[in-house]
Amino acid sequence: MSKSGTIRSGMGGWTFEPWDTSFYPDKLSKAKQLQYASRQVPSIEVNGTYYSSFKEPTFVKWASEAPDGFVYSLKGNRFVTNRRVLGEAGESMMRFLGSGVAALGDKLGPILWQFAPTKKFDPDDFEAFLKLLPEKQDGVALRHALEVRNDSFIVPEFAALARKYKAAIVYADHAKYPDIADVTGDFVYARLQSGSDDNPDCYTPKGLDEWAARAKTWAEGKQPADLRRADPATDAPAQPRDVFVYFITEGKVRAPFGAMALMKRVAG
Repeated sequence: MSKSGTIRSGMGGWTFEPWDTSFYPDKLSKAKQLQYASRQVPSIEVNGTYYSSFKEPTFVKWASEAPDGFVYSLKGNRFVTNRRVLGEAGESMMRFLGSGVAALGDKLGPILWQFAPTKKFDPDDFEAFLKLLPEKQDGVALRHALEVRNDSFIVPEFAALARKYKAAIVYADHAKYPDIADVTGDFVYARLQSGSDDNPDCYTPKGLDEWAARAKTWAEGKQPADLRRADPATDAPAQPRDVFVYFITEGKVRAPFGAMALMKRVAG
């Protein structure tokens, strides 16, 4: 067994107008952007699946355009998570997961379930949601990541629930949303959202050094000592974990360069 999981870093999506000049080669057609982007970074978080429904041929196409070893994280559709009673999300969840996501095969990374900042932690309500999460879809194993955006989740009970259902709590490096670094699944998912277009690599060199070190710590099965946890009393089992790190939101123009710079540090 290897002593470390695989670290993959990427950005949100591959179509963003400023990237036409900052990231993509001159005269590269829009149709070839995914092909190019998926060879610069080992993973991309797909935001479009949150807003729109896609059909199986689209997922087949995405799988065919990316190289071996590349992984897509998909943001779960908003109709699943934006509801007052989470336990009633079953039908929407089945519709989303049954839309063809399994056609990505081994290129299917975690499913990111993002909750609104107004959604407060209600243990019964949240557990009802976690009970709905399937382990497989059409024979393909699923990994689930939970991005909560309300401070009421910074309690040991939330970490315990995520652990019970083997879902990963998303670590958010964000100006407003809570940062929760408890390791609760067999992989780690971080969204780095406080970059800047003034930095050529989205984050400062010092910031990238720090995140590369944390990613390595997570991959080796340990927990970074400098990040806040909701349940500091409970340590995750020490085992190698795959780590997904996405440069999102602030500094989006430079996000692909942040992902590439992080991968260089991890490799070097």
